[in-house]
Amino acid sequence: MYDVSLEWLFAILVLLLVCSAFFSISETSLMAINRYRLKHMIAQGSGAAERVAGLLKHTDRLLGSILIGNNLVNAAAATLAGVIAVRLFGEGKLAYAVSTVGIAFLLIVFSEITPKVIGASHPERIALPLSYLIGPVQRLLQPAVWFVNLFVRPLLWALRINPNADPEAQKLSPGEIRTLVLESSSFMPKKHVSMLLNLFDIQEITVQDVMVPRARIEAIRLDDDIETISRQLTTSHRRYIPVYRGRGGDDGGDEIAGVLQMRRVLGLLASGSLDKPALEGLLDEPYYVPASTSLITQLQYFQENHERIAMVVDEYGELMGLAGLEDIVGEIVGKVTKSLPGAAQALAWDADGVAAAEGSTPVREVNRALGLELPTDGPKTLNGLILEHLQDIPEADVSMKIAGVPMEIVHAQGRSVKTVRLFRPREEALPEPGQAA
Repeated sequence: MYDVSLEWLFAILVLLLVCSAFFSISETSLMAINRYRLKHMIAQGSGAAERVAGLLKHTDRLLGSILIGNNLVNAAAATLAGVIAVRLFGEGKLAYAVSTVGIAFLLIVFSEITPKVIGASHPERIALPLSYLIGPVQRLLQPAVWFVNLFVRPLLWALRINPNADPEAQKLSPGEIRTLVLESSSFMPKKHVSMLLNLFDIQEITVQDVMVPRARIEAIRLDDDIETISRQLTTSHRRYIPVYRGRGGDDGGDEIAGVLQMRRVLGLLASGSLDKPALEGLLDEPYYVPASTSLITQLQYFQENHERIAMVVDEYGELMGLAGLEDIVGEIVGKVTKSLPGAAQALAWDADGVAAAEGSTPVREVNRALGLELPTDGPKTLNGLILEHLQDIPEADVSMKIAGVPMEIVHAQGRSVKTVRLFRPREEALPEPGQAA
């Protein structure tokens, strides 16, 4: 070593520091790479991504190769630094002190912190090209890795750790996936983010939350004359219409004869040959579902049974409302039906922070349209929410505050609220999600 010039010694030291930096940046970038993004790149046909995935399948071999190489290089650098210090300062304590402090500084700054920060900041950009070099290095150091693992594996076994555990077993929970979607919201259109988030909520929503209440079902009564029925059919905007036999759908004395598809009756309407026997012959059997059925389950039922509309019943078998495929799809992608001419305007705050809503409006729809946090775990409509809050028969001109939202009953009829005026609450008045008002 004393026959080698100082210039060459410094050059070799720099080379060793570069090798140490290589091992450090490789270790950090390979461990920090996003496994799901790696799978996406593999699906796109990236050979480098496949090579990285192959290295990560055997973490013990990969880390063994990197750490053995890094420690050998660091030990060689420390020894070489001592030789250089002796050549410069002679034998003595000063030379060893300078070499220890100097090599520690160089290794920490240039071979540890800097490359590891770079590797953690740009794992894909670093790991993919370096995988071409890590593979040969791993094969070169395989005998040393095998020997070291003779001692490492018993320790891992005692700690009940499997270094080669299938990374597929580490699945993301729905909550974690939801967080990923929220964190990625800046890269996707807001509508797409909203649809993805709705998919996580659909398991917790039941058909009762989205159904058309019984009082609002547009239906045909076979007891009416054919002129009335024809007039209803020509003015209906529904694709599927329940057909009652009896006194109607409001007093409990009705019987559902079936469900009518509008496209089946259009020809008879156009030709003027529609009569009640022909109408009954076009009816499909009514399809009933419990009110507690989750939307995702109901969506599967619709798919399996080739249905598009279901009659929602309570635990006693009494009709509560009607739920269609469009109602479920609307919970995911937003309302898909067009507004009718003369229909009420969309629910929204006006310039004064006031909004008017029908009492039969679902609470979920109010929350979505106005950005509120009214409770949805109890009554499903504004009318029910107000009745539960007042615990009395409602009257007009009565004001209250529910979940921090001021509201006023504008019109009440019989035992129900027909129209409600809501006032935009101050930001500090809104409760946190999940808190009781």
